[in-house]
Amino acid sequence: QVQPVESGGGLVQAGGSLRLSCAESGRTFTDYAMAWFRQAPGKEREFVAVISRSGRRIKYADSVKDRFTISRDRLKNTVYLQMDKLKPEDTAVYYCAAAKRSYTSDYVSLLKADFGSWGQGTQVIVSS
Repeated sequence: QVQPVESGGGLVQAGGSLRLSCAESGRTFTDYAMAWFRQAPGKEREFVAVISRSGRRIKYADSVKDRFTISRDRLKNTVYLQMDKLKPEDTAVYYCAAAKRSYTSDYVSLLKADFGSWGQGTQVIVSS
């Protein structure tokens, strides 16, 4: 079972930056597409970004496009989310997740249901 472990959250002022990391605990997840989701208080967990197993295909939610960057380091078995120009509405718990299935090397999904291994989350708070 793939078990992502997130880190890098914290408190930052609006306009600032944070970099989240997601490392695996257990079997490697270099064989899977990886995604970041987030959940604000009282809201549903929502898609943020996804990167394919190959790293060639990437998708972002419209709300974070041009501000967030997802990447993966296969040697370190780690996925990153660089978050720039942060806004108060980015405040949430951020979760890393591995796809349930490998499919093709360029497979990506934006759906929670397609991800089966979730981390514990890391809190991001953006003050205005």
